[in-house]
Amino acid sequence: MIFDIEYETMPREALEAIQLRRLQATVERAYATVPFYRNGFESAGIKPGDIKTLDDLKHLPFTTKQDLRDNYPFGMFAVPMDNVVRIHASSGTTGKPTVVGYTARDINTWASLMARSLAAGGATRGDIVHNAFGYGLFTGGLGVHYGAEALGASVIPVSGGNTKRQIVIMRDFGPTILTATPSYILHLSEVAEEMGVSFADLKFKFGIFGAEPWSEKMREELERKLHLTAVDIYGLSEVMGPGVSMECHEAKKGLHVFEDHFIPEIIDPVSGETLPYGQAGELVFTSITKEAFPVIRYRTRDITSLNPEPCICGRTHVRMNRVSGRTDDMLIIRGVNVFPSQIESVLMEMEGVEPHYQLVVDRVDNLDILTVNVEVGEHIFSDEVKQLQRLERRISKNIKDYLAVSAQVKLVEPKTITRSEGKAVRVIDNREI
Repeated sequence: MIFDIEYETMPREALEAIQLRRLQATVERAYATVPFYRNGFESAGIKPGDIKTLDDLKHLPFTTKQDLRDNYPFGMFAVPMDNVVRIHASSGTTGKPTVVGYTARDINTWASLMARSLAAGGATRGDIVHNAFGYGLFTGGLGVHYGAEALGASVIPVSGGNTKRQIVIMRDFGPTILTATPSYILHLSEVAEEMGVSFADLKFKFGIFGAEPWSEKMREELERKLHLTAVDIYGLSEVMGPGVSMECHEAKKGLHVFEDHFIPEIIDPVSGETLPYGQAGELVFTSITKEAFPVIRYRTRDITSLNPEPCICGRTHVRMNRVSGRTDDMLIIRGVNVFPSQIESVLMEMEGVEPHYQLVVDRVDNLDILTVNVEVGEHIFSDEVKQLQRLERRISKNIKDYLAVSAQVKLVEPKTITRSEGKAVRVIDNREI
């Protein structure tokens, strides 16, 4: 398989010429084959021939998750079902699932991008990948699996769950690359400790973690506990799956967007206006090589910014800073915007606090009340009540100082907060009930 790695260090002028050619072809095909896009373009007074520069992309209408749901299940497909070899879908917990399809070429493209991602994260042909991302309709497990095989590495398809068995496999099989969500990795490390297995005695070199926002402090915690280098991977099923962008292990300062396949934008989430490099806003993606399920200006709801500076690793693609949160996960507490990852950053600064927390929002007498449930270590929880109360007050003060929002902090016993085998549930918003 050809990995197209030459694109990763290509001069901007040459890369942008390729992007424009592929964008024009994608727009023409979407207009011709997907009624949703044809109707949207016509409503905006745009024809495919109007896209003459990359800057013209901003004139095209956005695509949202609701648009995908409205066209459930296959209304957004650009090829006949005879050409679709794979179907993935979201969980659909908040409505109809979003359904995505892949042609054989799409699968090969995805595998190639995942091979490039794994290589950026430190994996090589000689590595053994312990893949604890979930398999099935979720794109994570199979995305990593195909990418590892394309790279020539060995892959252990353990998926999520059966945690004690996973620890045994880690000890006996000697995998060197670990892939999963950060929250499940924390659970794995706890179970390993209970079983008397130290990650210091295992063979992991790199951990490639994603599918949920996680802070720099969480990275430090994972690296300390797991004795490996932790890097971030980004993707979403609507755009392709994992492998849309990837952090390199050399710098660990932003995720390289594979711009030969995806064009990123940052927009103001309220006005929809395009924002310049360096300014935080909502991430938008346009796919330029997908056959079965092209997406044009898809609003991801993820909050980040873009950095165009070349990286020390030699890659010239723009880097997206690590996602700080999602517009649909953002809490507004008495007029203040709060993301779970911001609370996480505060908690990770506190000695004795475990990286397991949950935000609970209630409304009492028309007033929003934020409670932060935080696990503490065994040695802390056994302290006197007054000491625990002092720690609660200190955490509450730090949250107030950092976020300008008042929060009630409740310290809870170790292993009280429910563990996740996939994405962690960080927020319980009782105001919606």
